[in-house]
Amino acid sequence: MTIQPPLIDRDLSILAFNARVLDWAAREEVPLLERLRYLSIVSSNLDEYFEVRMANLLHAAQAHVQEGEFNEKGFLKVSEKAHALVARQYDILRNQLHPAMHAQNIRIVPHVERTPEQRRWVGNYFRREVMPLLLPVSLDPAHPFPQVANKSLNFIVKLGGQDALGRSNSIAIIKVPRALPRLLPLPLALCGGKNLLVSLPSVLRAHLQELFPNRSIEQLSQFRVTRHSDLAVDEDDVGNLLTALREGLQQRHYGKAVRLEVSSDCSDEMAALLCHQFELLPQALYRVRGPVNLARMGMLIDLVNRPELMFPPFHCAYPVALQGEPSMFKRLQQGDVLVHLPFESFDPVLELLRQAVKDPQVVSIQQTIYRTGSDPVLIDLLCQAVRSGKEVTALVELKARFDEEANINWSERLETVGAQVVYGVVGLKTHAKILLVTRREGRRLKRYGHLSTGNYNPRTARLYTDLGHFTADDALTGDMQKVFAHLASQSNIPRLSRMLMAPYHLQNTMLRLIRQAGKAAASGQRGRIVAKMNALTDETLIRALIEAGQKGAQIDLIVRGACMLPAQIADVTGNIRVRSIIGRLLEHSRVFYFDIAGTEHLYLSSADWMNRNMLRRIEVAWPVREPALRQRIIDECLLAYLHDEALAWQMQADGSYLRPVAPIDSPRNVQQALMDRYRNGTHRTLAD
Repeated sequence: MTIQPPLIDRDLSILAFNARVLDWAAREEVPLLERLRYLSIVSSNLDEYFEVRMANLLHAAQAHVQEGEFNEKGFLKVSEKAHALVARQYDILRNQLHPAMHAQNIRIVPHVERTPEQRRWVGNYFRREVMPLLLPVSLDPAHPFPQVANKSLNFIVKLGGQDALGRSNSIAIIKVPRALPRLLPLPLALCGGKNLLVSLPSVLRAHLQELFPNRSIEQLSQFRVTRHSDLAVDEDDVGNLLTALREGLQQRHYGKAVRLEVSSDCSDEMAALLCHQFELLPQALYRVRGPVNLARMGMLIDLVNRPELMFPPFHCAYPVALQGEPSMFKRLQQGDVLVHLPFESFDPVLELLRQAVKDPQVVSIQQTIYRTGSDPVLIDLLCQAVRSGKEVTALVELKARFDEEANINWSERLETVGAQVVYGVVGLKTHAKILLVTRREGRRLKRYGHLSTGNYNPRTARLYTDLGHFTADDALTGDMQKVFAHLASQSNIPRLSRMLMAPYHLQNTMLRLIRQAGKAAASGQRGRIVAKMNALTDETLIRALIEAGQKGAQIDLIVRGACMLPAQIADVTGNIRVRSIIGRLLEHSRVFYFDIAGTEHLYLSSADWMNRNMLRRIEVAWPVREPALRQRIIDECLLAYLHDEALAWQMQADGSYLRPVAPIDSPRNVQQALMDRYRNGTHRTLAD
């Protein structure tokens, strides 16, 4: 009989992941400005967490709900962890990063420490650039509390004296325009050879009296409100999804408040007023000892321009497998090609598109678009393809969270030039990453495809680890064609020969393989599972893994982020090991390996093992059958990661993670080993 232990709370696991990322901000061996970047990343991650995950918990706490997935106790636990994480952020900033920055002559100069010349420059800047954009609102019956946008910077001020009409309305709100930079470098002539900056809140504080010339300022505080921002559109009840999303985007900035950040010196009176205004519990109030938005601290990195305080630059290699043959089509006729990002370049994807645009034999291009970023190069190529007479179909996922507006704009641009733009299956997000080129060769049509674990985004392709698979295999590209046909027509569930597709086949196939591995182990044969992914939160798959482990299967899970499976519990999950790789690069590839009684199965996928990926998204997974490519994936994406000792956090029986034992510059740093392997276009073994 299988023993099923309580699963790890998903929200607490997300916060624990961010604590692991924050650890990089505290490591002295990490370059200083990179430490600041990790601090900024965690702040940005927390913003998104509150925007997406906190509303249900807060509502449950306000209603005193005691049972169910979202309840008051859960809210209090999450709030406690979030408060501790935020406090840790500001402790690192104040006690570690600021002193280290000062030692490198990088300072954000407060008003009290500015020279007369610096004060004069700041004052002129305030009057010229800032003051004309400010419109203080004094609260009275005719001027109620103004609308405060999500994550915007604001000041609340308590005034003494009376206004021009003799009224003693004492509270004023100042909204700081988002167009204003949050950090300003001082002119070089005023810096004495140092990197000196001033913060916008400091500029405002120093000159706030100029906005209220006849009043005294008794109290003031920065504040920032985080609002629920997950768009919810009933696709079955809207005539035009694009229009509905545009309208939703306009309202996103003013959703339900879920968090309030104030300066540490904010009075209890003003804090209570703000909590009441935004209908927040005391636990949703965060007092911070520093800037209320640490995500904006990341801009300092570019402003100071100190490359010696950053990671040494890494230049990815153009794939060796593509260097001998200039024609992508001729090369793929010889066999499949695997590209390991970001160690190898994303350029072959763009090159395939460029050649497809120019080749008169190419008749159609089909591509999914989830997150392409702000770089228009890919969209430009698709537009060129339309103008050159190709049939172009772009499946644009309008509901890609926080990329909705960009994708709406891309889709409209593509439609303008005549591309066929489709938006996928009603009720499901299309998360699969597929590019398919069809070419006329003699009397037949030949397909060339690219499948990826990551997005078609040139920027993130330099920062995320992912796998791209180029193929001309008829069975695989035929499956890709069926996927596109299904997405465009929403016809019957496609019958695929090689690929797996969520929400139709993927979860069931993974379940079957997990159970087969457990059955093999129980009979004394080899049962081995190694899976690499971003998150593991699908309870059905988790229960199956626990059962397989109790039957004797040896299971290693490489899970970067949230993992709800409690590993290493004696006699329960002792055969399951979980490690989280946190490093210079963001781990994003999904690789699923099964050895069942000596028969190996290896899949790459766009999907994590999450309920939403398995049941509420269009995802694909595909087998890699070519022996050399299979071995390369096993070596580089699985075995190397299982041997890492510098970046790998290992889950303990209580759900906590053990910090890596080796320093970052250890030879057992898997990311650095792979960068060294591919540096300068070489393709050495990891042992080399």
